[in-house]
Amino acid sequence: MPKASCHCGAVEFQVPRKPRYLTDCNCSICRRYGILWAYYRHKGFRILHGRRRLVAYMWGKKMLKFFHCDTCGCVTHAHGVRSEPGSMMGVNARLMEPKIITGTRIRRFDGANTWKYLD
Repeated sequence: MPKASCHCGAVEFQVPRKPRYLTDCNCSICRRYGILWAYYRHKGFRILHGRRRLVAYMWGKKMLKFFHCDTCGCVTHAHGVRSEPGSMMGVNARLMEPKIITGTRIRRFDGANTWKYLD
């Protein structure tokens, strides 16, 4: 199971498998973060250490929580505020070792306007 960590190593997490695809979203926050999102069910995401180092950020309608390390600032994951047990969440795939995501299809998502995949 792939592991990943923030830059300083204070937060480490694990996902159940290599991402099936990655999402490059152009919404105002994702393009600024520069994240490639990998999606997993909540139950498949596990924080190995550093849970107390995570800080949540929300804005606007406060529908999503973006979590980042309180030391280095790396965004680790995001999920809906009202997430159900089987719901999906986004994980920052750029925190994974490059060999894990090399060759993985990148889908472009228009989160700025249409909320549709562009491919």
